Amino acid sequence: MNETILKNYPSLERATLGGGCFWCLDAVYQQISGVSAVVSGYAGGAMPNPNYEAICSGQTGHAEIVDIYFDPTVVSYRDLLEVFFVIHDPTTLNYQGNDHGTQYRSVIFTHSDSQNVCAHEVVKELVDAKIYSSPVVTQIDVAPVIYPAEDYHQDYFRQHPGQGYCMAVVAPKLAKFRAKFQSLIASEFR
Repeated sequence: MNETILKNYPSLERATLGGGCFWCLDAVYQQISGVSAVVSGYAGGAMPNPNYEAICSGQTGHAEIVDIYFDPTVVSYRDLLEVFFVIHDPTTLNYQGNDHGTQYRSVIFTHSDSQNVCAHEVVKELVDAKIYSSPVVTQIDVAPVIYPAEDYHQDYFRQHPGQGYCMAVVAPKLAKFRAKFQSLIASEFR
């Protein structure tokens, strides 16, 4: 599925980010102008073709991620990273809020040398600016095999806005994004 998007739209680039539960990141990145698709998935573990139950066990080594397909002439990779560092806590090792385990780690999987350089630059700028009182623990690695999550995880927030987790965790992150990044919001979400 993910490779088909790039094949059908060769002008798009791909960003792969993990910052806690993929429902949170999915909800935010879908609203960014220039983002054509967001696919929730799993990456960075040893088990081939993992499923949600295996991921939740914490034994596979995968992180919950979102694959973001974007038009770099509309939104930059750096913009996507700046949003990433606002909507999650990059200083907590293997957890975000009440979600604990390696599957919730902060990770950037890069798809090119330029993405790798940009990711390291953004992290260095955050550290140098002393934005956080604790060290940034975000991993930056070359993108491994990425597995799409089950269909029921795709576009989760939009389909279940009244679900408890969505109201308590996803909605505040989406509101934080919307307050700070007005200029990036796609017109259909304004």
